[in-house]
Amino acid sequence: MVKIPTRQEIIYPERDGNPMSDNTKQFRWITTIQGGLDGLFRDDPNVFVAGDLLWYPVEGDNKTRCAPDAMVVFGRPKGDRGSYLQWREDNIAPQVVFEVLSPGNTLTEMAKKLAFYDRYGVEEYYLYDPDKVDLSGWVRSSSNGRLEVIDSIANWVSPRLGIRFDLSGEELQIFAPSGQRFATYVELQIAREEEQRQKEIAQTRAEEAEALLEAERQRVQALEARLRELGIEPE
Repeated sequence: MVKIPTRQEIIYPERDGNPMSDNTKQFRWITTIQGGLDGLFRDDPNVFVAGDLLWYPVEGDNKTRCAPDAMVVFGRPKGDRGSYLQWREDNIAPQVVFEVLSPGNTLTEMAKKLAFYDRYGVEEYYLYDPDKVDLSGWVRSSSNGRLEVIDSIANWVSPRLGIRFDLSGEELQIFAPSGQRFATYVELQIAREEEQRQKEIAQTRAEEAEALLEAERQRVQALEARLRELGIEPE
């Protein structure tokens, strides 16, 4: 009997050998955007948010891949993944992706990424250069089905995410639909500590007010007792 060899299993690596970021500024922006998006959809179990995760759009092809700095996938459950294998995710492509430029990125590299996102179904693509405070964006056109550049992106509101991009200051600011700004971990920690400090101040003031009221009650009671000793019934 002739043995027919089984098809060799295709390996989809979970690492591409490239660093997540080239410098602290790029890393800070990647984590701020990814963290902000994760927080924005924290209560929706069917929105998956990831950062620097390899996305393989084609089954059987482990060469065609990309790792967006941040991506959002509507219609897929939260949870840990080693990579995003699209055919195992109901064939749903990430609808929104972000890239943060570093000095090491080349024009050719970024052009290839745009072509990749255009070809494989991304609906919105945002590219931020923190050194130049320059934001570019593309949105898929309903007329020709291609990603088209957003001509005026200042105060642009993402159709999918509802977030707003503000370029009026010294650096990009991103605001959630609630008006809350995407913040770094340090900024969030400072805000939490300040909130705790304000709670402690309010608690201390409440305790002091209660102590004054109690002292006043005791003073009144002592005065009433003294009046009774003198044969006077306090009103």
